[in-house]
Parts: sequence; structure tokens; C-alpha cells
Amino acid sequence: MDLKNLFGYEGKNVVITGSASGMSKAATELLLELGANVYAIDVNPIELPVAKKFQADLSNKEEIDQVISELPEKIDALFLCHGIAYFKGKELLVQKVNFYSQKYMTEQLLNRISDHGSVNFISSVGGFGWQQVYDKAVELINIPSWDEAMKWYDNHQALIQSAYVFAKQCLESYVTYKCMAPEFINRRIRINAINPGDTTTGLTEDFNKSTSPTGDIAEGEEMISNIFLKSWNGYAAKPEDMGYPLVVMGSDICSYMSGQLIYIDFGLTSTWTSGALLQKGEKSIEELSEEANH
Repeated sequence: MDLKNLFGYEGKNVVITGSASGMSKAATELLLELGANVYAIDVNPIELPVAKKFQADLSNKEEIDQVISELPEKIDALFLCHGIAYFKGKELLVQKVNFYSQKYMTEQLLNRISDHGSVNFISSVGGFGWQQVYDKAVELINIPSWDEAMKWYDNHQALIQSAYVFAKQCLESYVTYKCMAPEFINRRIRINAINPGDTTTGLTEDFNKSTSPTGDIAEGEEMISNIFLKSWNGYAAKPEDMGYPLVVMGSDICSYMSGQLIYIDFGLTSTWTSGALLQKGEKSIEELSEEANH
């Protein structure tokens, strides 16, 4: 069996963000190996031999619009993989980068995506418990314009204080809310997300700093280990552990899969859910989610 035919990317136009490093870089490398025509976007320089590369700030609507104007008229798969860690005072920036720009790009490019194409996101186990904010996330999702969405954020400062968590919860809500929306289902455009567990990437140091109350890298690293690794004597994933499944998810291999949030965390979130359902200890799913996200 020809693997390139199995994946279905050969000769197809693929747009991917975040390709300069980490999970997205690993995904981009595999897409190139599978014969895709890759259009890659990142705020940092991209070194891979893609069909066309763009350097843009994806928190900035004008820069996004400029990139969109230069992308091909036909897109077979869209991968939204850009993201940043959270630092105090950057709540709105995190919302724009980690969720709203991804929603905006999806909807601006949707009419260019081929029938039976795919839209694919990198979310996070940090969005665990997305159901708790689903009503507010849907309220935001249904706001029709970028400027109106920024006003909504201004009016919901308490909600966005969780920053990274709320952005990822909105992204996961978007996948579940939109998978059978007419604009997707009528053209059989699939929409899914992977939710990575602890992964070593170029953002690891930022995540360690932002997790520590004092900004201490070593303290943050220990806190993250305690949440994600200590309970199973585990180890952090490599970018390929996330990037490769992402490519599979967006390919013809998963042609009947849509609306799914795929947790790639060696079973950690399943254990959190299982423990709550079996009433082990006194923690509910909501309390476990709160613990995981802090």
C-alpha cells in the first residue's frame, strides 16, 4: 500500500501555522514528506522548505488578513497550531493568539477549503473541563466580528483571568459546537483537535515560568511534573508525539472523524475522569479540572 495515497496529502494544498518550532514543525516536516504543498505561517522565521512561508503576528488582525490574501484559493487541509504561554497582564493577548485568531482564520478561509477537507487544531489538556464554560464560549463563538469580540473580552475580564485555560476551553467548545454546523457538515468538512499532555517544545521554558507564582523556572517545572507526570512516574512527550497524530487526524485516514477532542496524554485525563466517576477520594471532575489548570 502506498502511504502517500493512504494519507491523501500528495499534491494537496495545506496551510499550517506555528511551523517554526515544536509540534507544528514536526507536523510540517511530515506533511512535506507526504508530498503536500505546504503554506506555513509563524511569527518566527521558518526554516523548512515549504511552498511558501509567511512571517506574521497572529494576534494582529491586519497581519492575518494580509496573509489570508496571499494564500491559495483552494485549501485541502487547515492546521491551526500557533499558541503562547500565559504571563500576568497578557490575558487578552493569550485569548487572541490561542483562540480567537484561530476561529477567525478558520471562518475567513472556510469557503476555500475543499469539500471533504479538514480543519485541525492543537488545543491542550489545559482545556479539560471545557463543559463548565460552554455557554460563555458559545456566546463568544457567535459574535460576528473581530472588533465586537474584543469588546466582549473587555466586558468579561473576570472570565479571561484564567487566560490559557479559557482560550483552550473555547477552542474545544468550538470543535464540538461547529462540527455539524451547516457550513461544515453540508460540505463534509471535518473539524477536530488534539489535546496534548506535557510536551517538551520551544515554549517549555515559558510554561515553566508562567506556572510558578514567582516566575521561577525550576519551581514551575516541578509543579508541571507534579500535575502531569508524577502520578504515573511519566515523562514528557516529544513534539513528534503530537505532530504526527495531528497529521493523521487531518488526513484521509480519518475521513469519517469529526467533532473529536483527542487527548494525547498517556491516559492522564481519562484517569482524572475515572477517579471522579468512581468517587475515589473526595474530588469531583470539576475539582480535578481546577487542580489540573492551576
